[in-house]
Amino acid sequence: MLGIVANELKPVYLLNGSDRPKIVRAVRRLRERIGDDATEHLSAREAAGSDAVAACNALGLFVGEGRLVIVDEVDRWKAADVKEIVAYLVAPAPATVLALVAEDLKSDSALAKAVAKAGQVLSYDVPKRKLPEWVAEQFARIGGKAEPEACRALIDIVGDDLDELTSEVEKLATWAGAETITLRDVELLTDAWGRRDVGGALRAAEEIMERSHRPRSGELMRIIASLVSHVGRVRRCQKLAEEGVRPRDAAPRLKMHPFAAEKAFAQAANFSAEELGEALVRLAVLDANAKGGSRLPADLELERALVDITTR
Repeated sequence: MLGIVANELKPVYLLNGSDRPKIVRAVRRLRERIGDDATEHLSAREAAGSDAVAACNALGLFVGEGRLVIVDEVDRWKAADVKEIVAYLVAPAPATVLALVAEDLKSDSALAKAVAKAGQVLSYDVPKRKLPEWVAEQFARIGGKAEPEACRALIDIVGDDLDELTSEVEKLATWAGAETITLRDVELLTDAWGRRDVGGALRAAEEIMERSHRPRSGELMRIIASLVSHVGRVRRCQKLAEEGVRPRDAAPRLKMHPFAAEKAFAQAANFSAEELGEALVRLAVLDANAKGGSRLPADLELERALVDITTR
């Protein structure tokens, strides 16, 4: 366990903003510096401000050792909870770091002001107009490269959930290796499935498998996960269409770009509700078979499943 001298770190940090992946990395760095054994992780869903203060004071009994108390979703706290934290920060426990995590805490709030006075407020926000640049940065962070059009298309398909975008960036970067990801790479398989092009879906899957730098079994599981996610989105669009909801009105509810919603609605029109439900069941069977539930080669299982979920 790594000891922390009191003046090396601030007694309190507020990690605030929509860039959840960056906040997760910042929290991880604190944990790595202080040590998991010296960390207590709470959530404002269950823990009141007084609970956080008690955790800080209890951990502060370990004289000379650095301690860390993390509290998620502190923007849920009520005024009484905030009052407890503000009072604590007048004389925080020695060698204890309190990390408060929020998504949308106003800079002029009582909690933000108290943290700014006693420690440091770190803001991690991504304006929607900057999302394509943010996606490009995530590719660069892990050594990948993507064309601007591919970054925008990924947002159109996945939506603006940064956790989901980060996951897809990592999958695509691993698959592409040192090659630059293009617009065609992002849409290759799902577009072929959506227009019910069996040959195109089979060719796209084979190209993805051939270009992948990960084991074929690992790439197969990534393809299955991607298809399940996409079919699920198309199915939700179909249900909204049946309710009379238009694509541009559905986009905010689905956290999708309007263009991606239009495309998903169009794909939904190519399938019946029964077919989409059966496609999800078939993909679940493929998942089980790919994990050892079948004696057939996994590549053949994938081909058979693609034919089943794409053919009219």
